[in-house]
Amino acid sequence: MVDRRRDDGTTEVLLIRRADTGRWSNVAGIIEPGEEPADAAERETLEEARVVVVAEKLVWVRVLPPMQWANGDQAQSLDLVFRCRHVSGDPAPLDGENTDPAWFGLDELPPLPSRHLERIEVALADEPATRFERNGPTGSDRTEP
Repeated sequence: MVDRRRDDGTTEVLLIRRADTGRWSNVAGIIEPGEEPADAAERETLEEARVVVVAEKLVWVRVLPPMQWANGDQAQSLDLVFRCRHVSGDPAPLDGENTDPAWFGLDELPPLPSRHLERIEVALADEPATRFERNGPTGSDRTEP
């Protein structure tokens, strides 16, 4: 999730409109082989919106539901949400995967799926620790073997 401060002190977030569905989304992408996750977040933002950012903090780690590709392959992704700071650049489409990248004030957000709104909420909460989802007992609930 990429944010920046307006001159009046309010926060804006960077969103892209996906070319395949027309829906608004956070900038997202897949880590290339050998690439570090923070580098991937910065690269994807540059590729998808022509905006230079610095990944400052990993804010949320969770496993997404299993999926199946059209060829029958099955996969499950790890969702890493970074809070990224705008460095330079004005949003413009670059890679053909999206159209209309733009900054939005928090009170001006276009319709977004709940998972994208959650990413924005968690990133802007600015908690001191990364949020981890758990299905089993938490560390404090575990007992010695």
